[in-house]
Amino acid sequence: MKNSNATLLIVDDVPKNIQILGNILSPHQYKIAYAQSGEQALKSVEHNKFDLILLDIMMPGIDGFEVCLRLKSNDLYKEIPIIFLTAKADMESIVRGFEVGGQDYITKPFNAAELLARVETHLLLHKQKKTLKKLNENLEEMVQERTQKLEDAYKRLDNLEKAKTDFLSIISHELRTPLNGLMGLSSLMSQTKLDQEQQEYMSYLNEVADRLTRFSEISLLITHLKVQKYNAELLSTSVKYLIESVAEEFNIKHLNQKYPLETNEISPDLSIAAAPELLSKSLNLLLDNARKFSGPEGKIKLRCEVSEDLIHLFIEDNGPGFKAEALEHVYELFSNGDLSHTEGMGLSLAAIKLIIDIHGGHMLVENIASGGARIKLSFKKYR
Repeated sequence: MKNSNATLLIVDDVPKNIQILGNILSPHQYKIAYAQSGEQALKSVEHNKFDLILLDIMMPGIDGFEVCLRLKSNDLYKEIPIIFLTAKADMESIVRGFEVGGQDYITKPFNAAELLARVETHLLLHKQKKTLKKLNENLEEMVQERTQKLEDAYKRLDNLEKAKTDFLSIISHELRTPLNGLMGLSSLMSQTKLDQEQQEYMSYLNEVADRLTRFSEISLLITHLKVQKYNAELLSTSVKYLIESVAEEFNIKHLNQKYPLETNEISPDLSIAAAPELLSKSLNLLLDNARKFSGPEGKIKLRCEVSEDLIHLFIEDNGPGFKAEALEHVYELFSNGDLSHTEGMGLSLAAIKLIIDIHGGHMLVENIASGGARIKLSFKKYR
């Protein structure tokens, strides 16, 4: 027997029936207790832990149905399997036994093989049920523990992200004050009489100040977009107006360059859902980088194409293009790779990617086979 040493309770008001059951079960090393009434059975259950109860139905006082009902209504005992012992094989008694919570029934006179098989089956099921319950409890504890660990890890990551963002924001703000003073002094000095060497120093100083100002502005923009969960109001925006206004601003800024910005004809009917100020900012950043890396002799294009329900904006230059390792990490903040044509473009592309994501658009960065770099921005048409 697989479940030897299990503890059984036999309840029957007829001593001969108890003796018969005992004779059948005792050789199989079961631990057996006896009760001759429903009252005795209930008291015995209170003081002992049973793995199975063999319960006679017809007893004076509290019958087997009532005993079963009381046990099943108590959380301490409801899991104990109960096999009814009955001389009745009528369907009504059988159904009633199952209704009050019994697991099985055996009719008198007892068949030893059948009795042993049913007892062993329900002991095995009871044992498996207890094992499963324990596993579930352990699983719940593990889930709670893992959940707590994940919550703690999330809080730590959140704190680290906040610390990084606060640091970036502080640096950006703190840079602005001395930069404003530096640029003001540089402007005043440029108006004084300087020799050629001093003019070169001033040019370099202005370039460095401009780069720091650019870094500060982009850092603040990234902080605003990424951490403060920027919610842009996307409005119907004319693509033609967007391109023309950006192109005009760019050409004024780079008035002394050899080649002005090239654009193509755009239908006035084309519109996208956009936050115009943000999208203009991203295009300006891309064009400034294209000019920076293609040089004063470089040719830069800003053009628009339409395919089905998408509008594509292309920024192209004839500069040196992106390095292979840069393309692998081109959208990442603070990555180790070179993120630009040469250097200095990583934060710009990261900020632009965030802006494009806000618009539900797609960004593709690639090199042109004939030379130069191309950035493609794709948006759904506004209908």
